[in-house]
Amino acid sequence: MARRGVALLLVCASVAALAVASSGQPQPPPNFQVISGGHLGGKKNFELTCSDGRKNKPGCNATCPDKCSESCLVFCPTCRTFCPCDLKIPGFVCGDPRFTGGDGNTFYFHGKKDADFCLVSDSDLHINARFIGKRNDDMKRDFTWVQALGMRFGGHSLYVGAQKTVTWDDDVDRLMITFDGEPVYVPNELNARWGSTSVPALSITRTKATNAVVVQLEGKFKLMAGAVPITKEDSRIHNYGVTEDDSLAHLDIAFKFYSLGPDVHGVLGQTYRPDYINKLNVRANMPVMGGAPNFVSSGIFSTDCAVARFGKSADAGIAMVTESTVY
Repeated sequence: MARRGVALLLVCASVAALAVASSGQPQPPPNFQVISGGHLGGKKNFELTCSDGRKNKPGCNATCPDKCSESCLVFCPTCRTFCPCDLKIPGFVCGDPRFTGGDGNTFYFHGKKDADFCLVSDSDLHINARFIGKRNDDMKRDFTWVQALGMRFGGHSLYVGAQKTVTWDDDVDRLMITFDGEPVYVPNELNARWGSTSVPALSITRTKATNAVVVQLEGKFKLMAGAVPITKEDSRIHNYGVTEDDSLAHLDIAFKFYSLGPDVHGVLGQTYRPDYINKLNVRANMPVMGGAPNFVSSGIFSTDCAVARFGKSADAGIAMVTESTVY
């Protein structure tokens, strides 16, 4: 890659895995790849080498749309660019938490700052999110973002979070990852990989030298997580009220699930149920999911939310099946 730090992430290799739910959304061309990269010191230009899946292209220069806050997606080989939140891709969670559910509909769940909420609860997988935020008295609610994820499976716990940061520098890694309470060290190099010795199905791979990883538990889920700040421009536009002492570093995340059960629940998990009925006003500019008390947990690894399903099945084991379809 021509410039240091321009580390790019291969997100999806098949059109089927990236189904766009709304006819009003951009439609990806056939034989495409999706590449994502963070800003370089506020710059939005990226030097990309695109592939059509059969042969390498000489490369193309892509520019993130101005409205994208911290990163953008690039469709290759056409080099069309989009902001992540503009594409209704199931499993995406970004910004002031904006979710795209398994049914393809997008909604907001604001929750509450400094609280933990159950995103997914299945018999053998439980995922909580810790929210941070800023109070907006005019709106009578908190602006919130996902700061960390706490995941439980097979007697193990995995934590992925963005550390509090005063001044953001994308060359400095602000991701914190622990497995069963022990720090996970992944070298600050593109494609550096950590694999668990106790759970061979679990791996973590850097998709940039800093602040972006893919977590995979084969047969269960793949998680794309990137630590990003709230920029001064975002704060000005949306009146977030960001101050000089905290960049409100948080996670933009994308899940792909491979074997959720029919009784799965949680803010995001329920949208993958075969009997899920979306009761939100999907025509609204900002459909908001309420019912926060049903999803609140007492801690980042707690499984005590009202809709918890974790451990309620005798078959609560980790499926050791390799899934060939990736983001």
